[in-house]
Amino acid sequence: QVHLVESGGGLVQAGGSLKLSCIASTRAFSNYAMGWFRQAPGKEREFVAHISESGGITNYADSVKGRCTISRDNAKNMVYLQMINLRPEDTAVYFCAARHSATHIYGSWGQGTQVTVSS
Repeated sequence: QVHLVESGGGLVQAGGSLKLSCIASTRAFSNYAMGWFRQAPGKEREFVAHISESGGITNYADSVKGRCTISRDNAKNMVYLQMINLRPEDTAVYFCAARHSATHIYGSWGQGTQVTVSS
């Protein structure tokens, strides 16, 4: 189990940018692929972005492709989500999650950080 804490959410106008951060408390951060997910009010949690253990592979939901960049710093146990050109439909609670290389399951989740995009 990995303890994850997100930060960086807030209120931003449409077209603006935010960078979310997530710090992981584990001595083996490089053994975990990391993901960002989001949940809007009344909706299911949905995938946003994924980054492999080394950071060499990333993939994105179609809804954010070209507007979001996921990155990680294994030396700092950090994963980031840079978001640009934000839209009101991006409003949600954003969660980071850790997926161990052995299980391929997102077994650890943070508490989430609220992103609100005003029109």
